[in-house]
Amino acid sequence: MSARSLPVSSPGEQGVDASGVHAFLDAVEAAPDIEPHSLMILRHGHVVASGWWAPYTPDGLQLLYSLSKSFTSTAAGFAAAEGLLRLDDPVISYFPEFEADITDPRSRAMLVRHVASMASGHLAETYAEAFRLDRKEAVRGFLLIPPDRDPGTVFAYNNPATYTLATIVQRVTGQSLTGYLRPRLFDPLGIGETAWQQRPAGRDLGFSGLHAATDAIARLGQLYLRDGVWEGRRLLASSWIAEATRAHISNADGTAEGALSDWQQGYGFQFWRSRHGYRGDGAYGQFCVVLPEHDAVIATTAATEEMQDLLNLVWRHLLPAFAAAPLPGREDDGLRRRLAGLALPPVKAHPEPPARGNAWAGAEFLPEGGVCADQRTLTGVTVAAGDQGWRVSLAEGDGRLDLRLGEADWTVDPGPVPTAVSGGWTDPETLHVDVLFLETPHRLTVICSLPDRTFTARWHTTPLHGGRLRSLHAPRHVP
Repeated sequence: MSARSLPVSSPGEQGVDASGVHAFLDAVEAAPDIEPHSLMILRHGHVVASGWWAPYTPDGLQLLYSLSKSFTSTAAGFAAAEGLLRLDDPVISYFPEFEADITDPRSRAMLVRHVASMASGHLAETYAEAFRLDRKEAVRGFLLIPPDRDPGTVFAYNNPATYTLATIVQRVTGQSLTGYLRPRLFDPLGIGETAWQQRPAGRDLGFSGLHAATDAIARLGQLYLRDGVWEGRRLLASSWIAEATRAHISNADGTAEGALSDWQQGYGFQFWRSRHGYRGDGAYGQFCVVLPEHDAVIATTAATEEMQDLLNLVWRHLLPAFAAAPLPGREDDGLRRRLAGLALPPVKAHPEPPARGNAWAGAEFLPEGGVCADQRTLTGVTVAAGDQGWRVSLAEGDGRLDLRLGEADWTVDPGPVPTAVSGGWTDPETLHVDVLFLETPHRLTVICSLPDRTFTARWHTTPLHGGRLRSLHAPRHVP
């Protein structure tokens, strides 16, 4: 494999039935609660299918949310191989300045392997409590929360556990995760631009916040599928691959329904076991699915709260498409053309107000009922007409995000907050605007009503990191 470009092959040559991929595309595009953004399928080390639903693009960065955890795990694997951390060391040994504060015996017994496998002994997420106890150093806040059970005996998905693992890696390496991974993972794999949100400044978040292209997801999965070897060179220890991707602790509830859940198959070191293979995953459909039994990797980005439904479609349509030998490939050309033309449908509306155009020019709108339904900071909307068409301005206190409505399709603004806008008038008194924040899996719908000069705003998937609209982009800082 070239470090700069993955080999490309027709599906049939690699034993993939293109009709199965067609069926998957049909299903995700028909699903009312799934908005697909990208898909890459690798088989036998070759890209056999790849597509991006415009206005999303191959080079565009995407907020991976908790798929970031699998990259953090990989950084920990490098640090372990270099002798910088040991899985059986107590977590507290890496934070001697907290020694006097952390007195609970279970907190003191917590090992690095426990935070790596979500087995800290807590029974629930501790994020809010950890940051409440110590806003400047959440690791200290986390260790101040006594575990409910002995570490290593129970599973609880717990972001401060990953944050602690990430902090240990950054502490022992003296670098951010991004800086540490660049020469060890990103450059050898040919992964281009990445960006990681930080808290505090200088420390990558670890449990979330990584922005990367779909190609980076696929390459990470391929490295794991190949047992840590890339282009004939071992990058990551085989022992780490085995440990990171096996189940360390049960997370099953023992019910028949649980047996069908891909979140109850066991948990490794920041990887989930699945009903088929294993995966890294992030909120709203950011998936890196590794299928050793099929010698395949499936990478997706999307916007959906129905993540199990998306995985169900993968199992239903893509798994049967993997054959043991090459196939005739009669539908390969049709699939290639379809993948090249993927696009999200624009809002169905008129680009100009059907009537009362003068009434819309300069119109200002306040939140319906006096409170914005999106539960964020949107305080007003202004509509303006100009030489280059209609513009909509979203106000957040004294800040504004200016958007341009196009004649049709999506109007893309590449920065500093990359967006794509589609919208127009659904009737003379109603303006409907959809905003895609292109470096995130988030769409905002704003609807303005002329008679009462109010607007409503709704997130299709709610941003999890807080902040204002202008923060919904990849961070631009030096690692």
